[in-house]
Amino acid sequence: MSGPNTDYDPVEVTPLKPEEVDAMRAAALAAVAEAGDLDALKRVRAEHAGDRSPLALANREIGALPPQARKEAGMRVGRARRAVSEAIAERQVVLEAEHEARMLVEETVDVTLPWDRTTRGARHPLTTLQELVADVFVGMGWEVAEGPELEAEWLNFDALNLGPDHPARTMQDTFWLEPADGGLVLRTHTSPVQARTMLSQEPPIYVVCPGRVFRTDELDATHTPVFSQVEGLVVDKGITMANLKGTLDHFAESMFGEGITTRFRPSYFPFTEPSAEVDLVCFVCRGREPDVESCRTCKGEGWIEWGGCGVVNPRVLTACGIDSEVYSGFAFGMGLERTLMFRHGVADMRDMVEGDIRFTTAFGTEI
Repeated sequence: MSGPNTDYDPVEVTPLKPEEVDAMRAAALAAVAEAGDLDALKRVRAEHAGDRSPLALANREIGALPPQARKEAGMRVGRARRAVSEAIAERQVVLEAEHEARMLVEETVDVTLPWDRTTRGARHPLTTLQELVADVFVGMGWEVAEGPELEAEWLNFDALNLGPDHPARTMQDTFWLEPADGGLVLRTHTSPVQARTMLSQEPPIYVVCPGRVFRTDELDATHTPVFSQVEGLVVDKGITMANLKGTLDHFAESMFGEGITTRFRPSYFPFTEPSAEVDLVCFVCRGREPDVESCRTCKGEGWIEWGGCGVVNPRVLTACGIDSEVYSGFAFGMGLERTLMFRHGVADMRDMVEGDIRFTTAFGTEI
């Protein structure tokens, strides 16, 4: 009987050659050593240790080798990747220490300054913006409606056509109060105020509903678990999407200046049908050529996403005791933080909630 065949065709995969792997490792180590700050190191990590880095792509090529050659190639690439990871970790420790030392120097507080100075205060810009929005709609003859932040599950979901299996009911989006079957939530939108209004008033209804809402989002530059919304509701005879478009054009112009208009993009919301996303024409380039091509605000699109809207779903009207055969309506909702960011060029939403008086006083006492 003949013995096992130990011969194999040594398939050559260029990225796995020793000299190629050594070159990738050397390039990565040089880039790590040249990183001058944490942002630069972050870019180096993505470029040389990420999923699309040369060493990661070379690692994927190991499967192309015969079984007898995979071990050696795997060890070679593994040693290179480990060396790069260790170098990045060591460089990060050094850069973090430098960053902290620099911060101690740059943010030094002179404790010898007078302690009895009275700081002139200012109202929070979200408060003044909320009142400004309310004034816009009161000037159109609307009413301002408010409701509790601790809301019944039925009003927050069921009355708005969000069924028991809707994703918004999961713990990823909603703060539920204990006990879990108690039927109480921190409202995830101000739409329950609309439901309460329809249950307590006879049409015609023209209300705007500003207020705080709560969702289990992580706090970052564009999200916060506690934020503000403004929603509008109209229920009357003969209401159409044309009425909604005219209302939002007037709202946009009041917020961002003369000539600002809106456009609708088809979307889906359980409580409206049809539904649309609302975009603003860019208030920097105004969507005009050739300015739009280089505009950093809209990134060349000419439009900026603002909120959602639509015609009130007949099921919602029926759930709130309104005859959907006689009345129709529209609803819309926008985030006040997003509107404030657009109006005043605020880059980071965390600045609005961290309580630094230097952020608030910059807005003065806007009326």
